[in-house]
Amino acid sequence: MRIGVIGGGAWGTALAQVAAAEGEPVLLWAREPEVVDSINREHRNALFLPSADLSPAIAATANLDDLRAAEALLVVAPAQHVRAVLGALDVGARPLVLCAKGIEAGTRKLVGEVAAELHPGASIAVLSGPTFAHEVAAGLPTAATLACAEADVREALIARLARPAFRLYASDDVTGAEIGGAVKNVLAIACGVVEGAGLGQNARAALIARGFAEMTRFGLARGARAETLAGLSGLGDLVLTCSSTSSRNFSFGLGLGQERSAAELLADRRTVAEGAFTAPVLREAAVEAGVAMPVAEAVCALIEGAPVPAVIADLLNRPLRDERG
Repeated sequence: MRIGVIGGGAWGTALAQVAAAEGEPVLLWAREPEVVDSINREHRNALFLPSADLSPAIAATANLDDLRAAEALLVVAPAQHVRAVLGALDVGARPLVLCAKGIEAGTRKLVGEVAAELHPGASIAVLSGPTFAHEVAAGLPTAATLACAEADVREALIARLARPAFRLYASDDVTGAEIGGAVKNVLAIACGVVEGAGLGQNARAALIARGFAEMTRFGLARGARAETLAGLSGLGDLVLTCSSTSSRNFSFGLGLGQERSAAELLADRRTVAEGAFTAPVLREAAVEAGVAMPVAEAVCALIEGAPVPAVIADLLNRPLRDERG
């Protein structure tokens, strides 16, 4: 199965490295000419993943039409750009493996729903889990979920992409895999705020647990299964991104907790903290679904400029309630 990768950031590059691990050719599309040149000339993505020596089986292009020969496409463009990128591509019946994590602004659709709307004949799959790109590219042990409703497509994709150090677990719950990946980005910002504001490890552990409860409520309201949200693409990804500065979202929250503005932090970044864009959309989607998500609302307030002490006080002064609520 010939693999094409849409997106030349760190994660897209790491996935190309996985797909090319046995010398099988992989074509990666990148928007940035310097990324294309660096991969083709030096077998390195000097801009987004400089630590990795890339397989010579990876070629890069700036022309989306060059992906026509690919038999499956890994979509690793940022969530808010997926519609534009996929809208410019003739996909047909090829599998689309969605690796971006977010909810589209305006429509409040998951990335998979956007892809299905644009390409109804394509098989939709989601790859999600606790995965830092630099560790995957270095061949460190990693496990993730690959979700697809079609068993034959799911099995073929896992057979093509799995490696001894890149272990893929199968699921047919595409919605659950997507929601876990989208919501955890917002919760990781909240955990970064806890670190930046010096609130301690107790507070971070409590926030992860209560955030997971929010993720579960929202996921169930959108048709996800609880066991998916408790797996690699939900709780697993949440634990990773809520505990390390290697997470773009955690680092963004760290800056907010130190009372830097969202505009300043986003301007400093070459890579995208998806949670900053997902948070306000998630807030809208939660209201629409009738789901209470106070942690996500607090993240939105901080992004919109509310003072950190006031937002923390609001959370701590919420009415006491049963933990199961």
